[in-house]
Amino acid sequence: MADAQWTFLSNHGHVLIYLAREPEARIRDIAKSVGITERRTQGIIADLEQAGYIEIERIGRRNTYTVKKNLRFRHPAESHRSIGSLIKIFSK
Repeated sequence: MADAQWTFLSNHGHVLIYLAREPEARIRDIAKSVGITERRTQGIIADLEQAGYIEIERIGRRNTYTVKKNLRFRHPAESHRSIGSLIKIFSK
């Protein structure tokens, strides 16, 4: 059997897809779903926000996340495609 230590999507990709599905998700739920710590999840969300891939709106005590699906992938090999195409693959 092949080594199951790697996956095709990075943790950033997993978090982005989760936020697209569940825009009012809690950090705890995102972390559990992706299989990373809450602290790492917060770091990834900060990365995604800083790069402009998500917007965060505070509503009461909760955050609501908006994924900017029209933005392009960062890697030159995929930069001609929007991240919305990835999200569409994993939509419910």
